[in-house]
Amino acid sequence: MIGGGEIVAALLHDVPDEVASRAYAPGKWTLKEVILHCSDAERIFAYRALRIARGDATPLPGWDEGSYAPQSEANTRSVLSLLDELESVREATVTLFDGLPDAAWTRRGVANGHPCSVRGLAWITAGHLLHHVDIITERYLR
Repeated sequence: MIGGGEIVAALLHDVPDEVASRAYAPGKWTLKEVILHCSDAERIFAYRALRIARGDATPLPGWDEGSYAPQSEANTRSVLSLLDELESVREATVTLFDGLPDAAWTRRGVANGHPCSVRGLAWITAGHLLHHVDIITERYLR
C-alpha cells in the first residue's frame, strides 16, 4: 500500500478474522468496520477533491459515516479482502492526486458546509487514515 496503507497492512495482516470481528467496547465499530470505514472515507474525500479540482462549484454534502458501518456487512468479509480493498482505493487516490494539474491544487470549494481546497482534501485524506492507525494501535491491538 502507498502512504499510510502499508502501516495498516503490516499491523493487521495477521489479525485473525474472529478477532477483527469484535469491537473493543460496546457500541464501537469492529476492526473490520474500521478498515472498511477508511476505504469509504477515502473514496468520499477523493470524490470531493476530484469535483473541486475540475472546477465544480456545487457545494458538496456531508455524509453520515455512522450509517455506513451497519450497512457495509464488513464483518462477513475477511481481513485480507478488506485490506486488499483499502490498498486498491489508496492506489486510485494516489493516481488521482498524481494526475492533477498544478492549478487544481489551489482550487477551492465547499464540502459539508466548510470551505476547502484540493490540497487540503489531500491532507485530510492522508491524515484520516493515519488517525485510524493510531486508534487501531491504541484501542484494538493492545
